[in-house]
Amino acid sequence: MSMKEKFADIIIDISHEALDRTFVYRIPEKLQETVGPGSRVSVPFGKYDRKTEGYVIALRDEPGYDPEKVKTIIEIVPDSISVESQLIQVADHMRKTYGSTMIQALKTVVPVKRMVRRKNKSRVCLKLSVPEAGELLARWKKKGFKARVRLLERLMEEGSLDSGTAVRECGVPLKDLKKLSGQGILDLGPVKETAPAEGTFQKTGCEIILNPDQQEIADSFCRDYDAGLRKTYLLFGVTGSGKTEVYLALIGKVLEEGKQAIVLIPEISLTWQTVSRFSRRFGDTIAVLHSRMSAGERAEEVERIRSGRARVVIGARSALFAPVSGLGIIIIDEEHDSAYKSDSSPKYHAVETALYRASLAGASLVLGSATPSVESFAKARSGEYGLWTLKKRAGSGRLPGVRIVDLKEEFAAGNRTVFSGILKDLIADRLEKKEQIMLFLNRRGFAGFVSCRSCGHVVKCPHCDVSLTYHRNGSLRCHYCGYEMKYTRLCPVCGQAHVAAFGLGTEKVEAALAMEFPNAVILRMDADTTRKKHAHEEILRSFGSGRADILLGTQMIVKGHDYANVTLVGILAADLSLHSADFRGSEKTFQLLCQAAGRAGRGDRAGEVVIQTYHPDHYAITTAADHSYEDFYEEEYAYRSLMGYPPCAHLLVILILSSDEEQATRAARRISGIILKSQTEKDKVPVLLNPGKAAVGKIKDVYRQVVYLKHKDPEILWDIRMRLEPVLLNHPMFAGITVQFDFDPVSIY
Repeated sequence: MSMKEKFADIIIDISHEALDRTFVYRIPEKLQETVGPGSRVSVPFGKYDRKTEGYVIALRDEPGYDPEKVKTIIEIVPDSISVESQLIQVADHMRKTYGSTMIQALKTVVPVKRMVRRKNKSRVCLKLSVPEAGELLARWKKKGFKARVRLLERLMEEGSLDSGTAVRECGVPLKDLKKLSGQGILDLGPVKETAPAEGTFQKTGCEIILNPDQQEIADSFCRDYDAGLRKTYLLFGVTGSGKTEVYLALIGKVLEEGKQAIVLIPEISLTWQTVSRFSRRFGDTIAVLHSRMSAGERAEEVERIRSGRARVVIGARSALFAPVSGLGIIIIDEEHDSAYKSDSSPKYHAVETALYRASLAGASLVLGSATPSVESFAKARSGEYGLWTLKKRAGSGRLPGVRIVDLKEEFAAGNRTVFSGILKDLIADRLEKKEQIMLFLNRRGFAGFVSCRSCGHVVKCPHCDVSLTYHRNGSLRCHYCGYEMKYTRLCPVCGQAHVAAFGLGTEKVEAALAMEFPNAVILRMDADTTRKKHAHEEILRSFGSGRADILLGTQMIVKGHDYANVTLVGILAADLSLHSADFRGSEKTFQLLCQAAGRAGRGDRAGEVVIQTYHPDHYAITTAADHSYEDFYEEEYAYRSLMGYPPCAHLLVILILSSDEEQATRAARRISGIILKSQTEKDKVPVLLNPGKAAVGKIKDVYRQVVYLKHKDPEILWDIRMRLEPVLLNHPMFAGITVQFDFDPVSIY
């Protein structure tokens, strides 16, 4: 009996521009068991059936047109496990797990190819001795040559720079570089790039010396790697414990084995500091990928990666899909960060997707954090991940002392300013001692919760244990179950008329700082001040070189930055994320407080941290003050278990978008009805939370409704989504609406 016919969608040119052009081919019976997404196959193509290679991106039961006209696949290409095959399999995994079309997934994974005019690269080297360079630097500072000063400081620190970096990051035009070269100050010479020989890796002069704890981790990794074991590890190390040095050692081992590495970092603002540390170790074998690069810059870096000239890829979330053909290790720093979750379809999580890519490539995966996500730590505890721990700061750094200030007491004492009395005194003290200060304004997850300034009571939903969100129409609403109540200034606990929406902006704080400390040099770092290209680097480099006393900012200032002269960190409003309408509110607060506190005392001088809060007894705040992740984890895991939230259960969010409010509401109700009717077995019925408006009910005249599903078994939620997709696509009742799926979201909808 012959097998049922099967067909495949095939892309001939696997490039971003060609992704919408797929061709249907018949799969011959002998290949039906072996052909799947990612298979590289030979097919007859075009008018003369020229034998051409292509990639299978999907399988289908029907060709979609006359079967007589469908051509047949010739063969699977021998030795066809290419990086393109792997990336197609990754895209297919994302489609199945997170819900999207295959084309959407492929467009996320396949890099854009652009014709880029090849530039002749050159390198800038300093020709002066150290004393001569110091004298010149003093003269240029006196004359106010800011760009040249930046260049000279970089060259004195690093020895040489790529000319493109000198132009882009230091702001010195190419004609000035040529002029300085003519004056004998610089040497401007061409760079010849060649791919390193297979299995060889030239170390630079910058070797790293590990302390015993770091060395033990590196040795255990090398033992596993040499034994052919490719595991997933969680590197849990307190802030300042030297996780980066461990990463460098692990990458060094993998490169010596002839493989390549991908390093993911959560924020663009971390790029310059991370890249400079990695380039001191690995030289020109580094490629950088992030969203603020021009198309030409990105295409050039992708080409260096594809050719093997770049061996270490550093970048934000999308760098996970770099076309690295000999992948040996993926490192995800600050693995807990919500920036690793995509907010556009497919809504993939980089950590989960990296697990799949590492398994395909036979690579190791290392997740690093001082405050791991509850999900990752649970897997490490259960033995699914290997657990490495660094409990002490590296070198002479000590964990800072932490003071918790109760803002209720400050309010009762008549202090209506942004700064508590203790924080004011400590800022004045540090300014006098010429030490630096970082002030962190916790705005992540801020959704306008309301609290009483007199007693600290936060108005919560009686059904969901999350704070109610303030809406400008004067109502308070729960975005999990739809419960709603009228906003009133009277506190239901103490009866005082001090209930108000909690809000604080960086500009407001900057103005208050300037008033209180008129002689201090203040740098502000937030979404407004970092819009310009390279603005992150400029601000951080300026603060790092001591040109400012106080760095004020949002969460982008608290991660990964290492400044020895920072001895005071002030956290101005710890409660903003604590009472966001999100079950992860406590976790996000704890992580941000630990990250912020970790910026103090990283040098020889002891550091201090001040946490200002209305809830000094909340476990997220007390455990952060004690630098105790384990105590926080025990409390938080018990809460998640009780409430049925990840990792103790899984969530599937269905987001319904329509320009017609009534249509969006009807669709949400119908989808809920379809789900409940389709599940006949009792243990497979998910908990379905009432459909309702999203936290932001309308964006750009598009109305948003959400349905939350909860179940312990992720397979049941995936199955519901896969059975829903064709109904939503083909049934006329859903015409004109867009439906998006999000599995285990990292923030509220």
